[in-house]
Amino acid sequence: MNHQTIGSTPYGSGTMGPPGMKVGDEDGEGDDELLPAMADDDYSAQLSYQSQSKDNLKVLMDNLSPEQYDRFEAYRRHALPKQAVRKVIQQALGQQVSQPVAQIVAGFSKVFVGEIIEKARRVQARRNEHGPLTPDHLREAYRMYQAEAGRVGAARPLKGKRLFVK
Repeated sequence: MNHQTIGSTPYGSGTMGPPGMKVGDEDGEGDDELLPAMADDDYSAQLSYQSQSKDNLKVLMDNLSPEQYDRFEAYRRHALPKQAVRKVIQQALGQQVSQPVAQIVAGFSKVFVGEIIEKARRVQARRNEHGPLTPDHLREAYRMYQAEAGRVGAARPLKGKRLFVK
């Protein structure tokens, strides 16, 4: 190899070598500036946690009934459109919001919708009804959710703004 060697490395002492790596500091000094501060123990713990989470999900998936598995897969496949969520947030707040904020709100909204749907299914089962959910099931589920969680939405709800009302 015909590299110019300054300071025992082909890139020279203290210069940038491969992307994100400062070369010429063989003893590890200077790495703190460029690489995220994560100790080996932290990294190992994170990998272990991720591996355990995957194992737990596999055990859960193996024990789902076919109907539950289909519903879970449908839940994972579907997402609220980020642009639509962003537009609703901007209309409600009257100002621009970033894409990450819209993504977070979309995630929480998906969880909320999932909870309402599950409660509506319980309402439907309690009434010994079958078929698709009706607006009445959703209204009752929302009423139950409010009874459990308290007021839903803004800290000071606007008068006349109610969801799932006939």
